[in-house]
Amino acid sequence: MGGFQLAACSEMLFTDLPIIDRVKRIDELGFAVEIWSWHDKDLAALAGTGATFTSMTGYLHGDLIDPQTCDEVVRTAELSIKAAETLGVTRLNLHTAELVDGQAARPRQRATGQMWLTAARTLERIGDLGAAAGVQFCVENLNTIVDHPGVPLGRAKDTLALIEGVGHPNVRMMLDLYHAQIGEGNLIELVRRCGDAIGEIQVADVPGRCEPGTGEINYPAIAAALRDIGYTGTIGMEAWASGAGSAGSEAALEAFRTAFS
Repeated sequence: MGGFQLAACSEMLFTDLPIIDRVKRIDELGFAVEIWSWHDKDLAALAGTGATFTSMTGYLHGDLIDPQTCDEVVRTAELSIKAAETLGVTRLNLHTAELVDGQAARPRQRATGQMWLTAARTLERIGDLGAAAGVQFCVENLNTIVDHPGVPLGRAKDTLALIEGVGHPNVRMMLDLYHAQIGEGNLIELVRRCGDAIGEIQVADVPGRCEPGTGEINYPAIAAALRDIGYTGTIGMEAWASGAGSAGSEAALEAFRTAFS
């Protein structure tokens, strides 16, 4: 697979099957597995599938950027670390603001200096938790145009600035190229600029958020750029299948494999 570990989001594929069966199917096809929420799942049953899990949500509530709720991010990050132990997950995902059904729980239309400072200080605390537990927390960039309006500091360049400012080895970027294409573009240069700050790459095509090859992003060229910078980590397909049913999900995974092989 070109030196990359390829993973697939079980929340978005084989959606006609129960989550356990989705995980089994993804694993059978040779991919690692990612989940979003953990609090509403039978983690022991998921672990019993024998699948390799690469990432999951790293908090439940609160905004990294808000002094009133950032303690809740830290508290639920501790809970997430404990949950991650069951699945062997070492990469936990964060957002700068809490999402509820994909939308900002407390929408904000502009960023302030206090938001930057609070996010940096909160990430330092979370990084220390990660170091003690041997896990990495990754902050995901989001687009505010289509999917996540009202999330401050959502752009990849803001995420990168936070990660570099904190400078903690257990805090990295979840560089989502689908979101970055919508909000910023210039993806190959973005990949080069982020470099060692990347904890994981997530992909889907634009428009539609389906598998590579269904939209405007040249993912084979991005794969080449990732190899050029020496990236050998995880690439997670966080995308819907453009085709229907299980056959559509299988075809989506094969397109993903082809793009990064």
